[in-house]
Amino acid sequence: MTPKLQKLSDGLKPLGLSPTERLGELTVEVKASEYKAICIRLRDDPALRFEQLIDLCGVDYAAYADKPRDGAPRFAAVLHLLSLHNNWRLRVRSFCPDDEFPVVSSMTEVWPAAGWFEREAFDLFGIMFEDHPDLRRILTDYGFVGHPIRKDFPLSGHVEMRYDPEQRRVIYQPVTIDPREVTPRIVREPNYGEEVSPLKNG
Repeated sequence: MTPKLQKLSDGLKPLGLSPTERLGELTVEVKASEYKAICIRLRDDPALRFEQLIDLCGVDYAAYADKPRDGAPRFAAVLHLLSLHNNWRLRVRSFCPDDEFPVVSSMTEVWPAAGWFEREAFDLFGIMFEDHPDLRRILTDYGFVGHPIRKDFPLSGHVEMRYDPEQRRVIYQPVTIDPREVTPRIVREPNYGEEVSPLKNG
C-alpha cells in the first residue's frame, strides 16, 4: 500500500471501517443500516472531507466472477467519492439485505448529485432508494417491464415496439425474435494470403 493510501486507511479506522486495497484503490463495505450515517461522517469528518460524489452505480453480483454467490446478497449500491482537500478517492459499497426487494438509503441529502445516479440504478437494477425525492425511471421507455441490467433479464427483452401504420402510433407487443445461434462468417477476397511476387522491371 502506498503512503497516500495508508494515510487514508488510517483515517478511516476511527469510523470503524476496515478498507481493503485492490489495484491501488481502497474500498469500504458498510451495512445497509449504517450506510447513510457513515456517508455523512465521510463528508463531514474534518480529517476526511469527502465532499464530492463522483459516481453511484448499482451492481448485480449474481454469479459474480463466474461463481454463484451462495447465500450472499445479490445487489449493491457502490459510491465513488473524492476528497478535493486531501486528493483521496474512496469506493463505498453497501449490499441490499433483501434480494427480492433491494433497498438502501438515498444519498440525495448527503450529496444532491446522487439523485440522477440513483434513478439510473433503480431503472437498470431495480434497487430502491429510501427517501429519494423523485425515484422514477430515467433511461428506459414508459411502460418498460423489468430491469435490463440484471443478469437474469432476457437478452431479447419482454416486449418490442414498432410503428403501426393503421393505428398511426407506436405500439408494444410481445417479443417476436426467434433465438438463434450466430456463427461468424469469414469473407475474404480471392487470392487472400498468397505471396505477391515483386514487379519486374521491363
